[in-house]
Amino acid sequence: MTSPETVGLTPAEDGDAVTREQWKWSVLAGMASYLDAGSIVALGSGLALFQAYLGLSDDAVGALAAIGPNAIGCAIGAVIGGRLGDKLGRKRIYKYDLLVYALGIACIGLAVNAPMLFIGTFVVGLAVGADVPTSLALVGEFSPSKHRGKLLSFTQIAWNAGPVVVLLMALALSSLDLLGIRIVFGMLFVVALVTWGLRRGLAESARWQAASQEPVKHRLRALFSGPNLKAVVWTATIYLFWNIAAGTNGIFTPYIIKTLHAGSQAASVALGCAGFVIGGLATIPFMRLVDKGHLNRKKMWAAGAVMQVLAFVAYLIFPFAIPVIIANILLFGVGAAFAGEAVYKIFSQELFPTMLRGTAQGFTFGIARTFLGVWSFFVPTLASTGIGPVAALLAGCLLISGVVGFFFMPNTAGKSLEQIQTERVAA
Repeated sequence: MTSPETVGLTPAEDGDAVTREQWKWSVLAGMASYLDAGSIVALGSGLALFQAYLGLSDDAVGALAAIGPNAIGCAIGAVIGGRLGDKLGRKRIYKYDLLVYALGIACIGLAVNAPMLFIGTFVVGLAVGADVPTSLALVGEFSPSKHRGKLLSFTQIAWNAGPVVVLLMALALSSLDLLGIRIVFGMLFVVALVTWGLRRGLAESARWQAASQEPVKHRLRALFSGPNLKAVVWTATIYLFWNIAAGTNGIFTPYIIKTLHAGSQAASVALGCAGFVIGGLATIPFMRLVDKGHLNRKKMWAAGAVMQVLAFVAYLIFPFAIPVIIANILLFGVGAAFAGEAVYKIFSQELFPTMLRGTAQGFTFGIARTFLGVWSFFVPTLASTGIGPVAALLAGCLLISGVVGFFFMPNTAGKSLEQIQTERVAA
């Protein structure tokens, strides 16, 4: 049995039901996703306002997006935090990273010059990057085998909830212009501190505790050989290409809508909010089906991938106007719930041994966010010429993610983490 200092399941305790305590742990761990997505969208909602207030160029806006929670800052934090979470334990990372996050958020919210804005954005990126792989590893390790996908995909509801709250606040406060965005960052600051306080009652993962006592340690180089290398390549590919589209949508949609004069600041925020509401609602049926077999996972992935590609093909066929934007939001929101980050989160926990689990996700998460950061440098300039070039590139990225995800998806549904590892090593 687990001790008071540990949480979750050992292989012998892998039950058939989810307890109230496991739901509580999932909520607290899922707050990493809430704060991650909330900070991305808060920054996106305020980009045009900060640009006008501080006199930033298009290149500076691209650089700001590139170093923050959407990209390079998050990538660095994920690589470092994921590895330290495996070496030192999940608890040591999630015990302190939200304090760093709160400091960065405060710096953004109070920014009166470009250095404050850039430093705060980078610090927030580091903190959420460290938290995400550690928190998800914790969820994966305490979840019952037949409900692991459900609990991990629940964190995606939190990921959608963060932007909804942020965008509704931004919409309600839009008449205040930059002051309204500062208040939004104040909300994230408070939520981070409250979550940090509640997380202090969480303990260490039982699976990590047991694995850390084993005489055979998993060295870093083991991640790049055999079945681990195959898993790294697959998860990195599906997430990298999907995340380029999702990240661009998340941080730049309000900016592009306003810049290309398709709608007002309030309209751009409202449309962005609708996308996350749709994504959160669509995750509910995904949660019900994701643990019911490998075939279900593949069918959902195929449907979601097709919808997401069509979402951006629509921009290539029809004029960039509100009705087409609504169609894009609907198709992408539903599609992403079935063939997006939730699937990546699940397989990132299922395909790797305990002592490499955080390292693997931190690495693939970091790769995806780094590529997104590089891409972000060019989005404002590219979008200023029209939506066509951006839409074509994003449709292509989603097509690659969809094809690779469908044809190479491993069969892990409903199996214990130990069974999955035994099968992958024997294959």
